[in-house]
Amino acid sequence: MNVRTALVLLALALATIFALVCVLLTRGRAPGACPHQPLAQEDPDDGQSLVFADLTPAELAQVVRYLQGHLGLRLVDAARANPSDNCIASVELQVPAKAEALRFLDGAGARPPREALAVLYFGDQPDPNVTEYVVGPLPTPAYHRDVTVRRYGGKVPYHRRPVTGKEYMDINALIQRELRKAPRFLAACCESDGTDLTTLTTAPRGFKSGDRATWFVLFHSVAGSGYYLSPVGLEVLVDHRDLRVSRWQLRHVFYNGQYFVSMADLEEAFVANLLEVVRVQKPRAEAVLGSMRPRHQPSSPGPLQYEPQGPRYSVRGNRVTFQGWSITFGMNPNSGPRLFDIRYRGERIVYELSLQEALALYGSNCPGGMSTRYLDGSFGIGRFAYELVRGLDCPYTATYVDQHYLVESDTPKTNQNSLCIFEHDAALPLRRHFSDSQSFYYGGLRKTTLVIRAISTLINYDYIWDFMFHASGAVEVRVHATGYISTSFLHGQGTDYGSRVGPHTLGTMHLHHMHYKVDLDVDGQLNSLETQDMGYKVMKEPWSMQNTIERLYLRRKRLEREDEAAFQFNAPMPRYLSFVSPNPNKWGHPRGYRIQIISFAGDPLPTSSPMERAISWGRYQLAVTRRKEEEPSSTSIYNQNDPWTPTVAFADFINNETITNEDLVAWISVGFLHVPHAEDIPNTVTVGNGVGFFLRPYNYFDEDPSVDSPDSIYFSSEQDPGICGANPLACQPPACTPHRPPFRYGGFLNLSLAPLPGTL
Repeated sequence: MNVRTALVLLALALATIFALVCVLLTRGRAPGACPHQPLAQEDPDDGQSLVFADLTPAELAQVVRYLQGHLGLRLVDAARANPSDNCIASVELQVPAKAEALRFLDGAGARPPREALAVLYFGDQPDPNVTEYVVGPLPTPAYHRDVTVRRYGGKVPYHRRPVTGKEYMDINALIQRELRKAPRFLAACCESDGTDLTTLTTAPRGFKSGDRATWFVLFHSVAGSGYYLSPVGLEVLVDHRDLRVSRWQLRHVFYNGQYFVSMADLEEAFVANLLEVVRVQKPRAEAVLGSMRPRHQPSSPGPLQYEPQGPRYSVRGNRVTFQGWSITFGMNPNSGPRLFDIRYRGERIVYELSLQEALALYGSNCPGGMSTRYLDGSFGIGRFAYELVRGLDCPYTATYVDQHYLVESDTPKTNQNSLCIFEHDAALPLRRHFSDSQSFYYGGLRKTTLVIRAISTLINYDYIWDFMFHASGAVEVRVHATGYISTSFLHGQGTDYGSRVGPHTLGTMHLHHMHYKVDLDVDGQLNSLETQDMGYKVMKEPWSMQNTIERLYLRRKRLEREDEAAFQFNAPMPRYLSFVSPNPNKWGHPRGYRIQIISFAGDPLPTSSPMERAISWGRYQLAVTRRKEEEPSSTSIYNQNDPWTPTVAFADFINNETITNEDLVAWISVGFLHVPHAEDIPNTVTVGNGVGFFLRPYNYFDEDPSVDSPDSIYFSSEQDPGICGANPLACQPPACTPHRPPFRYGGFLNLSLAPLPGTL
């Protein structure tokens, strides 16, 4: 055997040995799959979370069938109902009374009956009104009771009802008929015959109780992009209060700073050369202002988040558990995401944490913009939380949950994958220290957070609602705004109300205010409110009495009554404000949770405004009141269309009752002033447009509870930090590719069944 042959045989032998080793090392493991670590059952679900579970499609359908068969009235499907018809406007979960729920949750009482709240529009009656019924028990209803008078003191006047998709369709048909009366003007101003223009609703709808007249702003219809940036300068006021659609009328027309009584009047002024026309070109597909289409080919993929051994949280039904946390989640079709029975280490910290309302208040020198005060709950914050895009709206491997609702239809609808849950690596230490004196060591803990997220698209804006749970026992609530700005036609002194962002486009200034309900139960239901702040006391130095020093000291105070705990915007507020228990921690301090608000909201509507009481929650950055079952929400879906006589006025909740050792609720407002600018094109970015608040343990524990986190790291100078036993970060996970479900998106499938408000 020559040397060459020997070398070849040796090489083959080595290759064979290497292949055998690879087979042995990978035996029992699927190629490319990450080994899954089974989840520990921290908090097994015993069905308690179902008390707060949203209604299922089957339950929603059962309620509809029951109402159709037991009210003795003809009910028209709301999707095609006229104002003069009776219809079921919505059905949702009726949350049980807190006392009843707690008796069950804490093991001392029976499960509360599962019930639904049904809202009906009764237009086919001598006295048209809105009526609310509680229907139960589910899944087989056997009773219904009218709760309208108990909740609101009387029937809800019919003009306060939210505008339905069918009503918007009828308004749009009226506008199209009226536009045909000004063909020469439309051709000259907008290169249009009117059929390719789209409308955007405003709100509220008038200037006094009983009005139902809405300004609609007209834009060029732009396929595949935001038409909100293409106003043509034309706005129309439609009176649609009459129950007979045939009697609706166009009351006023606005164009380029001038008002007219009708489109025919506008046409006459144009023909007589009495009108200054600004010729707005129809947007061209290749140069649409605000297009979000990519301008470059995709680059290499960016960093991806994945779980090497599967998720470390568990989702069972409407309950999620994670490293000591237990949270029950849901979605109200009107007010949006809400959480119940939030516990940490088995102790309830929050009974209810829920979004209440989102206000957008605009300024402009055009009638639609200057009069707009959107109360998004009336449109449907939860209803318009659509399917999330995997890998962009949430991490690719997040858990996605469907949400079901019944609004303006007799048939339940589903928004697939419209809520996501994931663990987020913040790429920031939760805590750490590098010791460079006395002894040398490093200790730290990664900041990973459980996130529950939904995103609502409310006409032009997209709101990202986050609820985050930290290993320190803190809860973080955050909202980011993105989407398209709303605009007016640029004319006159338009830049007094915003910035020019296009050839004829004024980005109009506006306020975003979001309101939350936080029903804290800190070490039990009976809590008090304690504040802490700093002060300086000038005194002689005690050791010599020759010099003076400014000694920093702590000012503590217990707030005794609701009026003391109502902190108006721009008024001084204690830097530390905590819900505290009568019970002390190990060190003698009352166990508490601190509320820390992060907001840069604009000034609320002046109290002299006739509609301010409808949004009187906006007066306060924080208000703490005694919890009352008859005050479940700070607002109402009926406030939008009659803010002058609000169905619910939050200011009435504050009546100077004692708040010492009581069941208390914190009502928190956050927001920001947005003056649009060129960089809001094409879209408003989330950077810098996020506000929220923290609920942080404050002497609730005896030490930071994150010391028990399995993610803690510690090594000393005497250890080799590269050894797995000394440093878990050195334990590299096996080389594998995480399981990635195939990308699918069905978010457009049911849009034809759920028309957007005022965008037809």
